Amino acid sequence: LAAGYTVDAVAVDGDGRRSARHTAFTTYVPDERLLAYVTPENRAVVGTGMIVSLAFSREITDRAAVQRAVRVTARPPVEIRPHWFGGSRLDFRPEHYWKPGTQVTVVLRLRDVRAARGVYGIQHKSFSFTVGRSQTSLVDAAAHTMQVRRDGALLATVPVTAGAPDHPTYNGRMVVMEMLDVTRMNGRTVGFGGEYDIADVPHAMRLTDSGTFLHGNYWSVPDPFGRANVSHGCVGLEDVRGGGSDTPAGWFFDRSLVGDVVEVVHSDDETVAASNGLGGWNMDWAHWTAGSALKRPAGTAG
Repeated sequence: LAAGYTVDAVAVDGDGRRSARHTAFTTYVPDERLLAYVTPENRAVVGTGMIVSLAFSREITDRAAVQRAVRVTARPPVEIRPHWFGGSRLDFRPEHYWKPGTQVTVVLRLRDVRAARGVYGIQHKSFSFTVGRSQTSLVDAAAHTMQVRRDGALLATVPVTAGAPDHPTYNGRMVVMEMLDVTRMNGRTVGFGGEYDIADVPHAMRLTDSGTFLHGNYWSVPDPFGRANVSHGCVGLEDVRGGGSDTPAGWFFDRSLVGDVVEVVHSDDETVAASNGLGGWNMDWAHWTAGSALKRPAGTAG
């Protein structure tokens, strides 16, 4: 598609007369091209909860064709299955968290694949990432604590503050999506109006698309950590302005990876939706595999 060609032809008849022709043509140019934006980044080292997520630039009507053009494999091999969230997002994960040291490869063969009427893929590429050590954290909103486990062993129990009664934190398993040394948090961007606008939130780790973070907190007075839930839905750890390396928030940030799992329990809220961030671990395996566009999904181990 969208390729230009030239043809030069020479013919000789029975009397030895030569005839030459030159022509050029272009194959069909699609109205729109499809791009896939892939998480995680190429060559990244990630936590054991990382979910491969493809966000497409156009709404897809032929999901089966697009799914056939994507392959996700692992070494050592493990079954990896896809799940569609609407018509513009396709995620892949195994049944259980990745084993540390797993090498995962994503191959996109989307070039010239018809995704919808007048929409064709443009990418032909592959990338890979490595699963690092295992670290999972369990936030107990009622007890105001977070247990951090490394390779199954308890590393530390950290005092936290979770969502206040009017703004409880989601329950369920969330995955660290990005890590920011400092970021601005403005309540207007997440439906809280002018309730807060903090220009320099330290050690911020995004857990959902809707705005749930685990982050440092230097502004809450009196100290709520381990005693009360006062946030607008985030999980807060004690910190200082500018972010300290020897604070609970700094300690946790320095030991975390994108792809680590943070699970929240005993909060007065619903379980986070599987489509909100990399929340697919909150969906059981039967429902996850039912989200494939193919009877025998692409993207199994190999």
